[in-house]
Amino acid sequence: MNGETSAVVTVLTTAPDAQVAETLGRTLVEERLAACASVIPGVQSIYWWEGEVQVAGEAMVLLKTTVERADSLTARMVELHPYDVPEVLTLPVTGGHEPYLSWVGAEVGDPHAS
Repeated sequence: MNGETSAVVTVLTTAPDAQVAETLGRTLVEERLAACASVIPGVQSIYWWEGEVQVAGEAMVLLKTTVERADSLTARMVELHPYDVPEVLTLPVTGGHEPYLSWVGAEVGDPHAS
């Protein structure tokens, strides 16, 4: 896939700690909204919130899914997430290992993933 955009996307979120991040990831994988969730503990976030710069320790979750499942994953993430305004970003995947891209599509029930 030389630079060609695939049907696979990465959805990114942060959580207050690794336990919450793992629970979010596990739920979304079990519900077949994501093929895989990678939890990255120890993230430090610096951001504006309620008129002040905040610094917080968090965990990041990278979820692999398809374009077709991204909106459903986002909606479910917002339902499950403990934050009032959770960070949920969908990032395009431009290329990758074809067998992996196909696997993502198969795991979320999208036969057109690659």
